[in-house]
Amino acid sequence: MALTIVLSCVAVLLGTSALAVAGARSSLTSFFVYGVALAAGACALGAAGAMLVIAPGSAQTAQLPIGLPWLGAHFRLDALAALFLVVINLGSFTSSLYGLGYGRHESSPGRVLPFFPAFLAGMNLVVLADDAFTFLLTWEFMSLTSWALVMAHHRERDNARAGYIYLIMASFGTLALLLTFGLLAGPNGGYAFDAIRATTPSAGLSAAVLTLALIGAGSKAGLVPLHVWLPLAHPAAPSHVSALMSGVMTKVAVYGFVRIVFDLLGPPQWWWGAVVLTLGGISAVLGVLYALMQHDLKRLLAYHTVENIGIIFIGLGLALAFRANDMRAAAALALTAALFHVFNHSVFKSLLFFGAGAVLGATGERDMEHLGGLIHRMPLTAIAFLAGSTAISALPPFNGFVSEWLTFQAILLSPQLPQWLLKFIVPAAGAMLALSAALAAGCFVKAFGATFLGRPRRSVAQNAQETDAWSLAAMFILVLLCLVAGILPGYFIDALAPVTQLLLDARLAPQAQLRWLTIVPIAASRSSYNGLLLFVLVAAAGWLGAYVIHRWASHALRRAAAWDCGFPDARPVTQYTAGSFAQPIRRVFGGFAFRAHEQVYIPPPGQIQPAQFHLSMRDLVWDVLYAPIEGVVNFAADRLNQVQSWTIRAYLTMVFGSVVLLLMVLAVWH
Repeated sequence: MALTIVLSCVAVLLGTSALAVAGARSSLTSFFVYGVALAAGACALGAAGAMLVIAPGSAQTAQLPIGLPWLGAHFRLDALAALFLVVINLGSFTSSLYGLGYGRHESSPGRVLPFFPAFLAGMNLVVLADDAFTFLLTWEFMSLTSWALVMAHHRERDNARAGYIYLIMASFGTLALLLTFGLLAGPNGGYAFDAIRATTPSAGLSAAVLTLALIGAGSKAGLVPLHVWLPLAHPAAPSHVSALMSGVMTKVAVYGFVRIVFDLLGPPQWWWGAVVLTLGGISAVLGVLYALMQHDLKRLLAYHTVENIGIIFIGLGLALAFRANDMRAAAALALTAALFHVFNHSVFKSLLFFGAGAVLGATGERDMEHLGGLIHRMPLTAIAFLAGSTAISALPPFNGFVSEWLTFQAILLSPQLPQWLLKFIVPAAGAMLALSAALAAGCFVKAFGATFLGRPRRSVAQNAQETDAWSLAAMFILVLLCLVAGILPGYFIDALAPVTQLLLDARLAPQAQLRWLTIVPIAASRSSYNGLLLFVLVAAAGWLGAYVIHRWASHALRRAAAWDCGFPDARPVTQYTAGSFAQPIRRVFGGFAFRAHEQVYIPPPGQIQPAQFHLSMRDLVWDVLYAPIEGVVNFAADRLNQVQSWTIRAYLTMVFGSVVLLLMVLAVWH
């Protein structure tokens, strides 16, 4: 029943996409498209959530007469698919609600409305696919519709380049996944997932599949060093689409990796965990370091997706390492932490992109150096953005803290691992996780402070107004979810138990039944956390402080000059900037991470020229890995371009030579 409901919602979304093409010029099309997407997302969310909670151990299947002629299209809804459908359709619901208000200000609705519901349908179909052909077809459909949304504002600076790089990386990832399923299917061509599960690949084949799955899914998720497209494409899209791409589509990529490696590939080797852990730790640290250097608010949020994908892969790597050593309880804890962070990141990252979109709509600016003081003009947006900043910084009592805390609890079990390499890598990954959490807190102090606090730096910030009610409703739904998942995490952990049972044949002990809603992931003697108690204590302390100040403070009116921080100049240009906030971190890490180079010119005494400061930074991953490939491709393209000026005699000679070469290859082959 749940599978039928979700497939029906997908059909409605695809039909809405076709209707949006026909009526793109109508002023009512925006309300129609987002309204239908809102309803479809709510129905699919309810169906998937009900199956995850009410019938977690069951699986529903369906087959449609499309796809490969001898195979058809197979769809399956099990606990793993249900979890990711909840993530997808929660994002669909809130993004559509946000779009009801934000979409009225869209400058190119005809380039957004036809592809928005198709993008939602594609993500749902990827998760439901139960054979390789359907998975790859829907994966590519998801990529192409999201590329069209990235290119919606193609005339804006750098957007065309962002779409081009995204398309190349998406095609490269799809090719890797095509090879992945080709190896899994084997010479018999068993493309159905049930047939793949029934086979046991060799050690060498498993290593190749793991590598290709990391490339294929990691390129879509934004795993370093495959992340280069993400900070370009996510900011280029409209803000509600950015929220879907960053908060939801990257989780579809995580789903692809989990489905292949944990479900289809068979029992893991211990070194798989070491590889995934290493990539996750590097992604977490580099992602947050790159984010700290950004002045563009949406690009900062995009780089933080790289960081959080790294955190998720740390949990997945731990789960692989523990499972390979038959430490089922520890593996269940690590996988629960990773999947809980999948949900948490989808919530607070969507919230933050909604907040950035509200700021962009009110001011027309994404550069934090041009903002400031918006808390007085957009107080509700400021509150929502502050809640999201607290959650992504892993500060209690919000949800980001719980999933990272669970990851640390899994890391603390690593001394029981027998392999010395893992004994070294796991604590190193823990240190990188701690460093990324601390830097994330500093980064969002910068983001919130430069955007909402202080004095307006430009007139656009001075004249900003609060965003519309639809957008605020979407943001505060996510604020509530961030808080509820943080103070009542036991219910969410129990909802994830069927997924770990399916993939690992193990689960955490029921948490929601413990006294005072405390969570105890390992044992009460080792660790526990009570989000509700902490929330009550924080609220009580805040209320008591406010009461004491208002009850016993002096009521006398006093006037004095505001403290100017030692600067008598009251102009906004003298206040702290986003660049100055990040300078200490840049001085520490900039030399080896970004090739940061500073140039300062101070005029000689007696001269009135202004002082000048120039900063240049490079993406080392791009310079080392992608720039050489780009150079080789451009060189080859320039040489091959000369072929078009050949004579007919030269063309015939080339064809004749090619035929002779192919015949020689066939002769040697046989």
